[in-house]
Amino acid sequence: MKAIWRGTILAESDETRVVEGNHYFPSESVRQQHFKASDKHTVCPWKGTASYHTIVVEGAENRDAAWYYPETKAEAKHIEGYVAFWRGVEVIP
Repeated sequence: MKAIWRGTILAESDETRVVEGNHYFPSESVRQQHFKASDKHTVCPWKGTASYHTIVVEGAENRDAAWYYPETKAEAKHIEGYVAFWRGVEVIP
């Protein structure tokens, strides 16, 4: 699977994990040069507290378009530290 925004590959892996229709990419598959930490956090009752990243490609920003759970609840341990995308980021085979 590949996560792409504005023609740039943000993450690529054969080891994604699908939860609620979202592909979660292992952290080592993410191209960190395109990520900027965000202060946004949300809470999922069964996964835990999510942290976000703003994606940056050639000066363009996609605010809070990637999220991950640095520490999950027991039911979601299989995606702890994995990164998922939204807000126009394409996830394709």
